[in-house]
Amino acid sequence: MANERKTERIVRSHFEKYTDIIHIEEQISDNPKIEKLLKLASKKGTGKGFPEFIITFKKYSELIIVIECKADIRKHESQNRDKYSEFAVDGALLYASYLSKEYDVIAIAVSGTKESNLSISHFLHLKELKTSTPIFSNSLLSAESYLDKYQTSDEKFRQDYDTLIDYSKSLNDELESKKVKESQRSLLISGAMIALDNKVFKKSYKLHETPKDLADSLVETVCTELKNANIQQGKLENLRIAYSFIKTHASLSVEPDVLLNIIDGIENKIKKFVRTHKYYDVLSEFYVEFLRKSNSDKGLGIVLTPHHITKLFNVLAGTNKDSVVFDNCTGTSGFLISAMNEMIRDADNDRAYIKSIKEKQLVGIEYQDDIFALACSNMFIHQDGKTNIINGDCFKEENIKKAKSFHPNIGFLNPPYSTKKKKIEEWLFVINNLECLRQGGICVAIIPMSCVLAQKGVKLELKKKLLKHHTLEAVFSMPDELFFNSNVGVVTAIVVFTAHKPHPINKETYLGYWKDDGLVKRKTKGRSDVLKKWDDIQAKWISSYFNRKSIPGLSVTKVLTAKDEWCAEAYMETDYSTLTESDFIKSLKEYIFFNELFIK
Repeated sequence: MANERKTERIVRSHFEKYTDIIHIEEQISDNPKIEKLLKLASKKGTGKGFPEFIITFKKYSELIIVIECKADIRKHESQNRDKYSEFAVDGALLYASYLSKEYDVIAIAVSGTKESNLSISHFLHLKELKTSTPIFSNSLLSAESYLDKYQTSDEKFRQDYDTLIDYSKSLNDELESKKVKESQRSLLISGAMIALDNKVFKKSYKLHETPKDLADSLVETVCTELKNANIQQGKLENLRIAYSFIKTHASLSVEPDVLLNIIDGIENKIKKFVRTHKYYDVLSEFYVEFLRKSNSDKGLGIVLTPHHITKLFNVLAGTNKDSVVFDNCTGTSGFLISAMNEMIRDADNDRAYIKSIKEKQLVGIEYQDDIFALACSNMFIHQDGKTNIINGDCFKEENIKKAKSFHPNIGFLNPPYSTKKKKIEEWLFVINNLECLRQGGICVAIIPMSCVLAQKGVKLELKKKLLKHHTLEAVFSMPDELFFNSNVGVVTAIVVFTAHKPHPINKETYLGYWKDDGLVKRKTKGRSDVLKKWDDIQAKWISSYFNRKSIPGLSVTKVLTAKDEWCAEAYMETDYSTLTESDFIKSLKEYIFFNELFIK
């Protein structure tokens, strides 16, 4: 037991350097909630548990660190982690399982008596979950590092994100009950987020005597913030008009506490999320997902590109800190934000680079006024009010000229899909994007499968035009329900072009059968990566594409003309080794259903 005291002294000495931000307790706690949770946590199953150390943060009450020590390194971890009194990891995880009923817990197991030869394991057990996850390195960290790494961990993000989505649903229901139109809900939310960045508004919004005063103050604060971000006067007036409904809405500007409670919720739920998850990609994922939950394509005309696909675009295009990215169908600016994430990450905290990225290297065009307002506010919330988003028609020569003036080398787009009311062919938007890129630039677009399959009519003529001026590098057949979350049933393909280099006659184009991205449908979350398969699948896709590998069941390379079908399905070998009995049964059922429904 004396040797174990040496281990405890090492741990105590390490954490005592951070008592300005943490409180250290040994075996028992003054916190009655913690004591109650440990009451049945005995390592021998006989009553109360007594961890070596219980560490709490003075300004962050949601997290506890619990530490179990052993002198003998051989007693670090048992095979089944069920010998709680004998092994450090086993004991630490036991305590975490009890404390996690009320707290997020970092469980630390430390074995050994010399600092140079310690065995250290970390686990994160989030509140109300049943399991712990290995996390961090095998050395003791500073208290600040523990808090920072915990807050920015994938596990914590998923927990906070799920909480946020639950809140977004309840807020959406509330706004619906208050007769706030779908086309106005995201503007209201984005406006409140912008206004809460203003210190004066944040301190004073609860003090307004009437709902009308609060509504007026909110709109004026939004306009002030955007003006201070150097939004051009013409754009600013459009934004002022877009947000003006808040001043006159019957519920928001008249009913007591309605707008106040909405702002409170945004401050306590959404802004809290933003403060915790500071990285651009996390904030982008949160905000665009919230737009999806708040709006339907019928309300705003938005078909949001799934976040894992916007990130995939950047991998395909090789986005880096020197890229200039252009989206001629900007929408809510999801592609631009995703690109900004990658560019800033590549800039590695170089402030000059980051300033240039935000001011000069992100260009967009958006036609609809209300969507333009969302795009601007979205970019502002992501700490950028100067991004060059043009409000207008991407086919107008003046807007093409403006876009070209930035010399973009990467183009992204998810164009409006052609309907009975919207007759513009999707290929025309792709051609428009390519026209604005420098020679050798990369254009990545996601379009309906019907475009790449076309063998006659206008679509065929546009395919001919594309190959005459640009090189078709790749076509990827995407999952059938990729846009399930946006209630759009269209089957899509991603195309990759090199700009202003005619397609060589004998060029082999890569065709990927990328139908399974690992995401599954869940009733409350739509399609999501709950099985955590996406990272591995993406790595396999990208390796196959960049190495131009033909893999049965996944990819093939083919010399193509405009008259050919541009999809892997038409040329790819079937990998019969992957077929199972369940696949056979599924196909039979589908055939029987089809036969009964359509033939009889």
